[in-house]
Amino acid sequence: MTATLEILAMILGFIGLFGTILVTALPMWRVSAFIGANLIVMEELWEGLWMTCYNQENFRMQCKEYDSVLILPTELQAARGLMCVSIVLVALSLSITGCGSRKCNCCGDDTKSKNITLALGGCLFLLSFLTTLIPVSLVGHTVIRKFYNPTTLDSQKRELGDALFIGWATSGILLITGIIVLFSYSKRRSMEEESYPEAYAVAAREGEKEQSVYLQRTLSSSYKHQVYL
Repeated sequence: MTATLEILAMILGFIGLFGTILVTALPMWRVSAFIGANLIVMEELWEGLWMTCYNQENFRMQCKEYDSVLILPTELQAARGLMCVSIVLVALSLSITGCGSRKCNCCGDDTKSKNITLALGGCLFLLSFLTTLIPVSLVGHTVIRKFYNPTTLDSQKRELGDALFIGWATSGILLITGIIVLFSYSKRRSMEEESYPEAYAVAAREGEKEQSVYLQRTLSSSYKHQVYL
């Protein structure tokens, strides 16, 4: 059961890693809103963490990287940093969880070390869930707030891009992965604790056997000594 959960967690972890990389790279965090005067403008604007893309009718899409990080709005600057942290955390989580799995020989037969490694991997998955959810939700909240702000011009209003929805889905996958890993850790701990009384009982029985053999040998030697006398 625990081996199946660990394999499932690794699969979901790889999906989460691919999702965080995809969300970070996609230039579709904010897209132009076709409302008001923008209805007759046949130009679509995509804004991402690294570049902006313009798509005009009968023309190819043109993308341009930002000249400086300071050009970005505050929420996109924070999102860029947090998403890079998320990629590193998910990669670390996968490596640590793999070392703590039963199929890996990283820690040898040391069950306690493997359990601690598995718990650390689960905690890192939960941390990567937060570092993915926060920037996506922050940008989404800012887009919605400015969209319904009556003082914002129609040309400056944006809609939620596809990258935000992929980011929310990815954060959910990372949350599920962390829960599965920690649940597997708790199952292994309970199995380990149940094995302790059995091992203690076996050791006690072995000790009793050795003590009885020692007593028999002692009595036999004393009897022989008396006969000799």
